[in-house]
Amino acid sequence: MDGQFIGREAVAAKRKQYFYPCTQHFYRDAPQLVRGSMQHVYDENGKKYTDFFAGVSVVACGHCNPAITERTIEQLRRLQHTTTVYLTEPSVLLAERLESVLPGNLRRTFFVNSGSEANEGALLLARLHTGRKGFIALESGLHGRTNLTMSVTGLSMWRTDKYLDEDVAFIRRPFDPELTLAEASEISLADLKAVLAAKGDTIAALIAEPIQGNGGMIMPEPGYFRAVKELLELHGILLIADEIQTGFGRTGAMFAMEHFGVVPDIVTMAKALGNGVPVAAFAAGDEIAASLNTPSASTFGGNPVSAATALAVLDYIEAERLPERAALLGARLKAGLRELQDRYPALVADVRGTGLMLGMELRGAGSAESAALTDDVLEDLKNQAYLVGKNGVGRNVLAFQPPLVIMEEDIDGLLAALDSTLARLGAQV
Repeated sequence: MDGQFIGREAVAAKRKQYFYPCTQHFYRDAPQLVRGSMQHVYDENGKKYTDFFAGVSVVACGHCNPAITERTIEQLRRLQHTTTVYLTEPSVLLAERLESVLPGNLRRTFFVNSGSEANEGALLLARLHTGRKGFIALESGLHGRTNLTMSVTGLSMWRTDKYLDEDVAFIRRPFDPELTLAEASEISLADLKAVLAAKGDTIAALIAEPIQGNGGMIMPEPGYFRAVKELLELHGILLIADEIQTGFGRTGAMFAMEHFGVVPDIVTMAKALGNGVPVAAFAAGDEIAASLNTPSASTFGGNPVSAATALAVLDYIEAERLPERAALLGARLKAGLRELQDRYPALVADVRGTGLMLGMELRGAGSAESAALTDDVLEDLKNQAYLVGKNGVGRNVLAFQPPLVIMEEDIDGLLAALDSTLARLGAQV
């Protein structure tokens, strides 16, 4: 493979020269990735890495999965682009197919290109339907990089606009490392009740990730969202489930809200739906969807190539039973991570999440040391040919979100590599 690529040093230099300074990567010595195949990616020197991050939950069906890629190419050769002002088959077939997997009565779909756009559209729909302006969001949530989605984002590092919409009330997330999940949920619900009592008649919707990804793999106790939905309904407020990162099997269910027995009013989706091809959407039932009735469109939303790809993705998820696979393999991975927590209690503070959306919170002497420790673990695992992510308010949570096609031997290998890394770093403490 030598000579076919300009090399990581040249790529890094050009990136520094031509990208905005906000664009960063995880590693001190970052590999140049040039090829992918299912759960593996390869650098310019041919080194194979096992991917346990999947582009932040995107390639759930695996890199360059031939069952999907061939259908993308077939559509690309037939008809690449039109807009919704013309009739095309792939997008309507995709909308019809989504109704069969979406919860409850959600059957109307508006296609866009990204998770930010999907959440922006859902927030707009909530305002149109309720005639209200305000929103409620959870601390540490992440919903996008447009102005309105950034406004309802509760992670300070992603709130870069100084002029965000101020009509957003934040409530504490149903997680606190010093409390039980039940206690944290009660505090969060108390915050919600206070907001509703003060200005419930001005709120259009509450938006929440069923499991906070970038917030640190935060999963509330089972009854939390049922209580939230009941409180919102008393005030005519909609519940928007941001399933951008959790949707399409990752958590062991098609959509993560299924774990809580709640049907949201609006669902947003992206990432895994296209397995690397940009496609996103927000969905609602007939009554709410009817409120978006003036002419509107997304130039590339639901284009034939993206729609054909998403149909192939849904076929593959069903044929390979990926939600069930995620539940089974996730249990194996979580058990292994908890064994490491028991082995290295000075380094590992917590293991949490469900399915193949798991987090391991690391701890050092303080917040800066915890973040530095996490970076050291990422670097060492990368050197051992395993790619994992990081998230959390303090950027000290290892994120395990591999393609759902990962194998048992991949999990066992990752656990052995992590064991070696923690043992080496622990000896330095």
